Amino acid sequence: MALPAAISGLKAKDGLQLGMSVARLFASAASQIKVEVMPYKVHRIEAPSNIVGTNVPELMSFYKLMYKLRRMEIAADMMYKAKFIRGFCHLYDGQEAVLTGIEAAITLEDSIITSYRDHCQHITRGGSVMELMAELMGKSEGSTRGLGGSMHIYNRKTNFYGGNGIVGAQIPLGAGIALAHKYRGEPNVCITMYGDGAANQGQKYEALNMAGLWNLPVIFVCENNHYGMGTAEWRAAKSPNFYTRGDYIPGIKVDGMDVLAVKHAVAFAKAYALANGPIIMEMDTYRYHGHSMSDPGSTYRTRDEINAMRTERDPIERVKKLLLSNGVEAGELKRVDKDVKKEVDDAVEAAKAGTIPPDSWLWKNMYVAPLGGEMRGVLPGQYHAPDFDPEYKS
Repeated sequence: MALPAAISGLKAKDGLQLGMSVARLFASAASQIKVEVMPYKVHRIEAPSNIVGTNVPELMSFYKLMYKLRRMEIAADMMYKAKFIRGFCHLYDGQEAVLTGIEAAITLEDSIITSYRDHCQHITRGGSVMELMAELMGKSEGSTRGLGGSMHIYNRKTNFYGGNGIVGAQIPLGAGIALAHKYRGEPNVCITMYGDGAANQGQKYEALNMAGLWNLPVIFVCENNHYGMGTAEWRAAKSPNFYTRGDYIPGIKVDGMDVLAVKHAVAFAKAYALANGPIIMEMDTYRYHGHSMSDPGSTYRTRDEINAMRTERDPIERVKKLLLSNGVEAGELKRVDKDVKKEVDDAVEAAKAGTIPPDSWLWKNMYVAPLGGEMRGVLPGQYHAPDFDPEYKS
């Protein structure tokens, strides 16, 4: 189904207002720029056009956001090495165009759920760099009060459902969130993100089947960065064409290093999912860091490969070139870089100055209504009564 047809289906099925809101994503600006992106590969669906409209303000917003995400993850790398951050830590640098493009095509009323590589979703869902850095450092000012850490970032108020530490566990949960949207009659989708390393999980195919049976408004987004931990995709998957692996569910493969290609494809996918049910998107992307901070990322791939990706396909440099070629001065971009760097540096210092959560928070909010129950502690005769205090006022 082409984009105009998908939007038309939305108007017929879910009301004129919804159809118009999707159509507005493609409304022409006075200084619209037409960009040709890499053609989409598709499975059981007609490909959308690979000519994407944008403008300088939008490109500048993409540049600022992606550069902020990049600087934040670099800062997390430095703080981890300085031992301000402990435990697991999975960085997103290199993949910024995927999330930035997704957010450009949806609203905060749509839901997102992802794996443990979840730092940047906190920012795109309205959180601050300071909250993220404080969470990584285990401070009470953090996004989840210093209790979740790197792999369990969460923001219910803006429909961000984490941050899931078990490989692939978020996939059936995403289908469930989509079911909730449909059950409540909401014109929204759930973006369910997972990596190529999770693409062979059995629970994924159970979720696909259920989503297909019930025509759930879910977009399954496979962020294919080509390595599941240290294993290349072709060594782990008999068919690494992940966009085709839904069989009866349509799929589309996108250049995940091009924010405009992602934005256009996700808008198309959202329109389709609301009108027809689930769709799979494979984002061809790349992570510059290793799988996690414990992985140097250079034992299973060459430095030449990493440098080639930085040189030829870096998503931030791609937008920067578009801005420069459309009249934006290099000095203006340098000012953006400087402002973002200061924002991140200030956030890091504020996070360092944060407070450690009190021990009593360990047994807070385990139940909505504890009903007087007690939890046994570590020491003999030690019991704790959990309480419900969602604002952590005490």
